[in-house]
Amino acid sequence: MTDKAGTTAGGTTGPARAANAARTVVVWEALQELLSHLGEGPLEIVDAGGGTGGAAVPLAELGHRVTVVEPSPDSLAALERRAAESGVVVRGVQGETRDLGSLFEKSSADLVLVHNVLEYVDDPAAALQDVVGITRSGGAVSVLATNAVAGALHRVLAGQVTEAQHLLEDPEGRWGENDPMPRRFTRGRLQQLLTDSGLTPTSVRGVRVFADVLPGQAWEGDAQTGQNLVDLERAVAQHPEMVGIATQLHVVASSG
Repeated sequence: MTDKAGTTAGGTTGPARAANAARTVVVWEALQELLSHLGEGPLEIVDAGGGTGGAAVPLAELGHRVTVVEPSPDSLAALERRAAESGVVVRGVQGETRDLGSLFEKSSADLVLVHNVLEYVDDPAAALQDVVGITRSGGAVSVLATNAVAGALHRVLAGQVTEAQHLLEDPEGRWGENDPMPRRFTRGRLQQLLTDSGLTPTSVRGVRVFADVLPGQAWEGDAQTGQNLVDLERAVAQHPEMVGIATQLHVVASSG
């Protein structure tokens, strides 16, 4: 899910909107459900590696106080523009997960987003420890990560059978030296990482179960077919077997 998960692109309509929604609706609806359980009033939310604010701005639009921690100054500039266009304020701070402890008070965040981050950090376990340190007891962490099993499926669909086998056998879930993805996770490994960091996984959803395997020409030019795919993604997001082949895994975990 590029540019963080959680919302359809503002101003898009018809097939383009449906196409985007099919890839983001599961995470966004999970976040809305999570927010309703975290308490009333504005929540303190930290989006670690939040990019240009694809999740942060919609959360700010709901009235929450959101801070994006992002290493790229260009992304932070784009975040500022996006927030201004939406009429909200989102604090942007240049930094990485290892900086969270110095940027925030201990146990100060109600919710921390860690979306499309663990694939790229040097040490996922250490990154999660940094996240846990700023999350209050009773708060939550939302993790979105690339699924190794889906990676193998996609390599087979591309005719790369040997690479698919290598990916499944590789501890980092990579199909070879030229793989652009530094790391992928199985559902079990991702949940174990969260548990080892002191978090308690409460839900696992599959994101983009079918959106990335159905040929784009089959649905991206047809708004109704696109909407049907949105509905299907909703339906299979927590289906025990289907979660395993989703492009991404979305895990919500509680703290304390």
